[in-house]
Amino acid sequence: MNTPINGNDLKELGYPEGTLVGLALRINKKRNGYNREEMFMHYKAVLEHPEKYIDDKVFGKLADAIIKKANEKPEDFIQLNENPTAYSAYGLEHIEEGARKQMEVAMQLPVTVAGALMPDAHQGYGLPIGGVLATKNAVIPYGVGVDIGCRMALSVYDIPEFFYYENEDKFKRELIAHSKFGAGHGFHGQHKSDHAVLENNVFNENAFVKNLKDKAWSQLGSSGGGNHFVEFGIMEFEQDDAILNIPKGKYVALLTHSGSRGMGATIAGHYTKLAKDTCKLPEVAKNLAYLDMNSQLGQEYWLAMNLSGDYASACHEVIHTKMEKALGATVLAKVENHHNFAWKEMYNNEEVIVHRKGATPAGKGVMGIIPGSMTAPGFLVRGKGEENAINSASHGAGRQMSRTKAIKSITKTDMQTILKDHGVTLIGAGLDEAPMAYKDIHQVMAAQQDLVDVVAKFTPKMVRMAEDGSHED
Repeated sequence: MNTPINGNDLKELGYPEGTLVGLALRINKKRNGYNREEMFMHYKAVLEHPEKYIDDKVFGKLADAIIKKANEKPEDFIQLNENPTAYSAYGLEHIEEGARKQMEVAMQLPVTVAGALMPDAHQGYGLPIGGVLATKNAVIPYGVGVDIGCRMALSVYDIPEFFYYENEDKFKRELIAHSKFGAGHGFHGQHKSDHAVLENNVFNENAFVKNLKDKAWSQLGSSGGGNHFVEFGIMEFEQDDAILNIPKGKYVALLTHSGSRGMGATIAGHYTKLAKDTCKLPEVAKNLAYLDMNSQLGQEYWLAMNLSGDYASACHEVIHTKMEKALGATVLAKVENHHNFAWKEMYNNEEVIVHRKGATPAGKGVMGIIPGSMTAPGFLVRGKGEENAINSASHGAGRQMSRTKAIKSITKTDMQTILKDHGVTLIGAGLDEAPMAYKDIHQVMAAQQDLVDVVAKFTPKMVRMAEDGSHED
């Protein structure tokens, strides 16, 4: 059997984790007429004697990269802090080692001021998902993430619970009619939406961003792939909430989760590459390359990031406005909060840049939504302003299975059974988004009682996600 070669195979041969593994795997995609055993033979030989392969059509680039890496000197890189300050962690016993190690590396950056790890944390690129990092006068594109400004948006309607069960078909029709999902997907012609965000000056001031405007317009009001969703559910207030002015009771609500679509992903990729070119960090920290906020590139990224956040918000606004009109409902309350972003905030009486990658702002009194899974409840919360957590909380339950593992270990029958047991209607989604792929939301919430107060509980009832299994643009 011609089993694929993976990164672990290459590491066993002696390849260091990082760029060399990635370059080697790209070569393996084509195989170039070699079988698995022959590829291994060449991989081993080029690692041991790269000079012999420097002119080889297949392995030449890999040989060149190996030679360059062997000649790197510590002084060629920005030095990491050997004695970093400790970070705060919540629910640490349920957080995988890979995420903890990534956070430890982030704390070694010379620009790091403070860090925190949320209970839904899991390994990502650069900063772990669920990581919060405060820096001095520096912004980290991969500390923000690829899906810039990804967020939750909630509309609580004046519709009682029973109306949903009596009119499920109507809710399904409107959900399908007013949502669109998946990488590269968008609207065309008369179906496009207009929004003031498209008139943002950054589109005119930044030539790179300007080229993304047409794509942004076509995708305005659509949702990404992966774990993004538009769903109806029942919002239960166990007591009156004076701040939101909502009486005790159960209401139909709309909850959406998505980000800045192709525009945000393209901006993230562009400025991450520039950051890596200008901020030379050791291999272990290369995905944490940062931009000085006083530099032109730093300011460009900051403005583009904020535009992406505004655009993500506009996408949600379009969806929620369409649904409000379609249902003929009155919105009792709207709550919106974002993650995958960087904010200028005060910490220990100094201004810092707070990166929240998969973490929710939870300053004192700040509202947020923390979803569970398509069969587990989500929670409307109010922040307590815990400084040790850098005024943050989890952005969800967090994954306990990789997408690959979920697809391999969960069957369609498993997924259909759990959906039926919880009375959830699902439109789209792949096995990688099965409820079993996520951590126990109750466990996550228990680990952050010092960070947020629960205001209400949201129970999903009808969920729509990308049908093609696509991830973010």
